[in-house]
Amino acid sequence: MKLPVIKHLTNFIEENDEDFVVETIETLEALTEVSSLKDEELDVIGELISNMYGALEVQKSIKEGKPQKEALNEFMKRVMGAIDK
Repeated sequence: MKLPVIKHLTNFIEENDEDFVVETIETLEALTEVSSLKDEELDVIGELISNMYGALEVQKSIKEGKPQKEALNEFMKRVMGAIDK
């Protein structure tokens, strides 16, 4: 996951609507079923999906009243904590 990408997507959600991101995730998930995709292509799609799910989580925290910077930092701490386990 990349924090600048998640931040950008969070801004996109604020300016537009989270439904755009949800629908994009669904589209990308459907694309992963294409049998001719190479591993590298699947990795890129997976990274995009992860960043979009991350942005949705950050946006949820922002809706609950946290400032964007705090929501981003807390999310990344959770991710890093999960990776370290």
